[in-house]
Amino acid sequence: MRHPGLSVIVLGAVISAAGCKSTRSAPEASGAQPAQEAGTSLRPVSAFAAITDEKQRSAALFVEAGRVMTHPRCVNCHPADGVPRQGMDRRLHVPAVAGGPSGHGTPGLPCTSCHQARNTPLVGTTLRSVPGNPKWALAPAEMAWLGVPLGKICEQLKDPARNGGKSLDALHHHMAEDVLVGWGWDPGPGLEPVPGTQRAFGELIRAWIDTGAACPSP
Repeated sequence: MRHPGLSVIVLGAVISAAGCKSTRSAPEASGAQPAQEAGTSLRPVSAFAAITDEKQRSAALFVEAGRVMTHPRCVNCHPADGVPRQGMDRRLHVPAVAGGPSGHGTPGLPCTSCHQARNTPLVGTTLRSVPGNPKWALAPAEMAWLGVPLGKICEQLKDPARNGGKSLDALHHHMAEDVLVGWGWDPGPGLEPVPGTQRAFGELIRAWIDTGAACPSP
């Protein structure tokens, strides 16, 4: 006998599979060219030692770290319009949802309706899951990265009025330790992770700060 609620659970899982980030089975397919190649790594801080001008080295370090920040896994939840994107082609979230005033959804449809504390496998497949994390939410509009040049993202990150009131040290801790940021390296089956590792990313951010936190040209 089929459980009376099973069809609802299965339907809900299928509908919610979109998430703030894509849940297509591997490899993710779309009409758009992926922003990054799957499986790529980040260059280590030591790779930039030959740049003798400290300001230029600092900007170059940020450009490398920017490969993470501009990856769809990240920018999909950093829109300016309060509407999450999904997939490598950054398409609008399906079903249609909004982050609401707090970034956690609207009163009638909070993000936690679909996004739990961890990725939730869909019924009948091991290749798809609904993205999940205890801190799942959209970034505030003042921290929008979608469609923003990397140099402007850099300026935004250094501005306490637009980065959540963080100092550069607090910003480093967020990048290197935050569990929601870390989700980008472990997004679940079928989803391309951001380049490198969170540790390597954190080291690049630390070195960028230590060399003056210079920004690349917008």
